[in-house]
Parts: sequence; structure tokens; C-alpha cells
Amino acid sequence: MDVKRDILWRVYLSYILVVLVCVAIFGKAIYIQQVQGSHWRSMSDSLHQKLDEIEAERGTIYSEDGQMLSTSIPQFDIYIDFRVDALHEKNGKLFRENIDSLSEGLAGLFKDHSAGEYKSMLQQAYDDEDGYYSLRKKINFREYESLRKLPLFRLGRYKSGMIAQEKTIRLNPYQMLAFRTIGLARDTNKVGLEMMYDSILKGRNGKQFVRKIAGGVSVPVDDSYEIEPETGKDIVSTLDVFIQDVAENALMKMMVKNEAQTGCVIVMEVKTGKVKAIANLGKRSDGNYWEDLNYAIIPTEPGSTFKLATMMSLLEDKKIRLNDIVNIENGVWKINGQTVFDSEQRGDYEVTVKKAFEKSSNVGMAKLAWNYYGNNPSQFLKHLSKMRMDSVTGIDLTGERGPTVYRPGNRLWGPTTLPWMAFGYNLSITPMRTATVYNAVANNGRMMKPYLVSAVKEEGVLVNQRQPVVIDEKICSDETLRLLRECLEGVCIEGTAAKLFKGTPYKVAGKTGTALVANGNRGYADEIYQSAFAGYFPADNPQYTCVVVIKNKPKALLHHGADVAGPVFKEIADRLYSTYIRQSNNLTVQQLKKDSSAYHYTGNKKDIVLVNAKLGISAKDSADRINEWVDMNGVNAGVVLSTKRVDRNTMPQLKGMGLKDVVNLCENMGLKVSVKGKGKVLQQSILPGQPVAKGQLISVELD
Repeated sequence: MDVKRDILWRVYLSYILVVLVCVAIFGKAIYIQQVQGSHWRSMSDSLHQKLDEIEAERGTIYSEDGQMLSTSIPQFDIYIDFRVDALHEKNGKLFRENIDSLSEGLAGLFKDHSAGEYKSMLQQAYDDEDGYYSLRKKINFREYESLRKLPLFRLGRYKSGMIAQEKTIRLNPYQMLAFRTIGLARDTNKVGLEMMYDSILKGRNGKQFVRKIAGGVSVPVDDSYEIEPETGKDIVSTLDVFIQDVAENALMKMMVKNEAQTGCVIVMEVKTGKVKAIANLGKRSDGNYWEDLNYAIIPTEPGSTFKLATMMSLLEDKKIRLNDIVNIENGVWKINGQTVFDSEQRGDYEVTVKKAFEKSSNVGMAKLAWNYYGNNPSQFLKHLSKMRMDSVTGIDLTGERGPTVYRPGNRLWGPTTLPWMAFGYNLSITPMRTATVYNAVANNGRMMKPYLVSAVKEEGVLVNQRQPVVIDEKICSDETLRLLRECLEGVCIEGTAAKLFKGTPYKVAGKTGTALVANGNRGYADEIYQSAFAGYFPADNPQYTCVVVIKNKPKALLHHGADVAGPVFKEIADRLYSTYIRQSNNLTVQQLKKDSSAYHYTGNKKDIVLVNAKLGISAKDSADRINEWVDMNGVNAGVVLSTKRVDRNTMPQLKGMGLKDVVNLCENMGLKVSVKGKGKVLQQSILPGQPVAKGQLISVELD
């Protein structure tokens, strides 16, 4: 019995010990998993390294006058690894000596917590040995630079534990300005120039070893790269910030005033086809307007602006003369069971062809097209093909939709298709196509391909210069052009736009348009009118072509082209004439005159003083002793040196400076310089007094 009891006691004791060990192991497993889980997971992550792809910095999109339209800026997420050895050496002496001053610095920099609150949060994370403490997310470069100078953090990553995860965000400094045309730079939703030139802008990604800390955050193992990322190239667009701003403001005012649904404006440089502005606005559900779609490249029924094509065909085939008579029958004409209406019945019957065009008679254009092309519509359609009405413009934007031009044999071609086409119905073309046709008339018959990017640059150095492209040297004869211009000018002198342009100090050539457009399945029942104006100015020396198209709300009282689109065109034309064209004309006159003030130079003070000494020129020095830059003016046979003030954040006046001084001054301001010509600065792309940013492109022309 004693032996048996002894054996049982030992068995029970062993069993109890085994159970206790199992309970201890199970308890430890729970403790490790639930209490220390985050710590050990972060340790595991920290030991896992991989070769990660580092996104290259995306190139910048500039306007033609050197303004940044879309650029990449760095953004940082800041973490602290409180497990680094340096923070725990000598019983945490380094951490304890810096936590107060660090907390005060963080409170002063971010102003979201008090110094005491920061100290409490940091102390808790330190006690927990948090390996991925998230201090701050989405801070900008300026804040990051300030953060690195704070106590403890200034000691570097391996002593402070501070980890900065950098990422790049895309910024449009002008926000809505040409927003749809410039585009978005998102992984799955690029549009506009960002999409069209993505392969040029995106550069080449690099490779770098990273380790993961808990939370899935990847941090570099060191600061070196296996493959260095290659920054994307910059593109210089044809857009002009001033013209774009003028166009958008003018369009916005009219859209708001008339509660319009959608609208677009195109401004094109006549001689080159450069698109200087594209404004697109659509009404959102909240009643506000936004650049939601690029309406400039979406086809729509053009309405009466298309009558230019009808007149061009008739005149080119010598079917009519401007003083021929056409009976417009008081604006009502029945044909093949349908009725053509003029927008207004004025009591007119027998009128000249020119007057029918100037007064925008639908009946007049429909009758002429039917009388002369009814038996041979292909002859009329051949002219439309000559004007490229049946093809896309090829502008360097993705998403341009093709036109709709019906032809005999098509199931939608009917007995009234031709006469309705004559005044801009039963076909659809984009506003951009309308602009190219009117621009060709302004440009002596030469049709230019519209384009939006003029150059590609790499770190300020020109890589590729895009030249204007001629689509057709002559879309019609010189005589036809002369007559068309006479008609377009007549619209603005005696026709539908006469009241609008009365008293204008420059000549305008253009055409109003008012089209009743369909509203989906509801057809034309909602009485939605599209107002348009297409033309160029100054008519005697065309510089810019402008097209305005606005889709109004249902049953809008104000809907005629001259009342809605015309004022937008006029506001843009007035601003450009007073800012660019008139000043340019005055400058030309002044340049022909001899400069009676002897001379003017701007440059480095030491260089100018040295040259004066060599040439024996005596100059009165009224400049500051400590200032580096001076202006030298010849005044009544005397020479005066005066201080040239330079603010690093504002563009200085460069006129009169030599190339060496320009490069020295601008590069010290952090600007990229593009130079054309030799001699002294004659023109600069960024006007004096405008704000500038580091990395911005400044183009200067020397003469």
C-alpha cells in the first residue's frame, strides 16, 4: 500500500506540474498575443526587407508665359521609432533631456496641442516602446524642414528615431484655371494634358530597399537607391494665364447671370494655331459651376455659326454674288413637309444674300443651299470635307469626339437634311472645329492645326520645340476670302451683332448663332437654346480667334447668340485689345523713334563701375552701398546710377540687362532661365511684380 500510495502521489504531482506548465504556456501565449502583440509584430516587420519601387518626381506643366499650371510637391508622414538604442542608453538620458524642448517646439510649429499634451503623448509612446508612433501626417516641405531643426530630431534618424515617409502630391496652383485642360494626375483618372503627355511627365521610377514597420508603413533601410529615380520632363503649354483668366471670368459671369447649364470659350492665336485659353464650365447639382468636362472637344449642333461654311461653298462655286436677291419670306419657308423658321420675323422678303447672312436668316441659307445643291448634295459635302468638318481637329488632348456629318445613302439622310445643314442643324461638330475654320478665314485661308504644347524641357533645357502645323495652305480662293470677311464684318456693323460692337475702337469679324438643342429623350420640348459667337479681332489685322458656346437653361428668356455668347466674346476681345494688341502697336511706333535719353543699362554694380572706369565715363552714384544691382541711365549728357531693388519672391524688371546678369540674378532666385536672341533683355515672360516660386521657368528675349 505504501508503495502504491507513493507511486500515485508521484503521478499526481507530475500531472499537476504538467497542467501548471501547460497553463503557464497558454497564459504566456495569450499575454504575448494580446499584450505584446503589436511590439513583436513590429519587430517581425522590421526584419522584413524588400526592394520597393520609388515613384519618380513628375514633371511640371507651365504656361507659355512661364507660370506653373501643374506641379508636384513633396508631402511627409512623420513617425517615431521609440525602440532605437540611443533613446534608451543611460536610462533614457537623451530622451529625458530633450522631451520638454521638443514638446514646446512641436506645439509652436503645429499649434494643435499644448506643450504639456505633446509631452504626455511622447512619454506614453516612449514607455510603450512604440516602434511606429504616428506623430504627424501630410505636412509640407516647409514644416518638415522646421521639424528637422527641433531638439532631438536635429540629431538625425538613428538617434531620435524620427522617420519621414515622403510622398508626392500633384498641385494646381491656379486651382480651377484651365483645370480640365491641364487635367488631373491620379493613378486611375488622368485627363487633359496630364493624360496626353503622361509618358513624358512621369519620368522613370527608382528602386530602394525598405523595411516595414507595424501598420504596413515602409521606411527606407538607408538613404541610397539601387536605381535612382529619374524626374519627368517639363512641358510648356501654349496657354496664357492672363488670357485664360479673362476667358474664364467672362464666361463665369454670363453663366451665373443666365443660369446656364454648360459653356466653353476657346481663344486661338491666328498665325500659329496656338490655343491660348480653353474655359469649360458645367453647372453642378448644388448650383455652382466647375470645369467638369471639356466641352470644347464635344460635338454639338453648331447653329448659325455654321452658315460661314455654307457661304464659303456657295461663293467658292460661284453660285451666288453678295448682291444677289433671295426671298426669305418673312422668316417662314415650307419644304418637303417641314418648315424652316428664322429666329425673328422682321417683315423682310426680298433681301441681298449679304443681308440674309448678316441678319442670320435660316430661310435664306436653306433656300440657297437647296436651290444650288439640292440635286447634287455631294458637291456641298465636298466643301465640308475640304474644311475638315467631317474629321477631328487632332488637338493634343485625349477625348476629342468625332463629328457627325450625314451623307446621301445614310439611313438618317432625308429630304430635309441638306437645307437644315445649311444653317447648322442635322450635323454636329466641336467648338474647336468651328474655331479652326474661323481661324483659317482670319489667317488668309491658311488652316492651322490647334495645339496646346509648344515645348518639352528637361531641367530648363529645351528638348523638343513644337512648330505650328499647316493643315491646308488655302481652304478657298482669295476672292472668296475677301467676300467672307466682308460678310463677317457686316454682321458686327449692320447685322445681328451691330448693337453689341457699336463704338468699339477696333474692328470685329464674327457670326452669332442660336440653336434649339435636344434634351435627351425629351427632344426639343424643353426649349433649350445654345447661344454661340465665333469670330476674330482686330478684323483688319487678326491676332486672335475666339469661339463662345453656351447652353442655356430651359425656356431661358435671354438666349440669342448676340445677347449671351456675344458679350462674353466682347469682354475677352476688349481686354486682350487693351492689354496686348494696342500696347504692342504703341510699342512698335516707339521702337521706330530714336531714343533721345542716350541709354539705359541694368546690371551688377561692380561690373558697371569697372566698365565706366575703363571707358572714362563719369557717373553720379546714388545707389545704396550694399546693393548688388543698379540701373544706369543717361540723363541730359550725365550718367546716374540708382539702386535696383530685388525681392526674391517677386519678379524683377529685367529689361536692359545682359545675359550674364539675367542668368546670375534669376538662378540665385531659384528660377530656370530660357533665353532667345543676343544683346540686352527686350521682353520677359513673367511680368515685373508678379510672384515667383523656386523652379519656375522664366523666358527672356534679347535684342
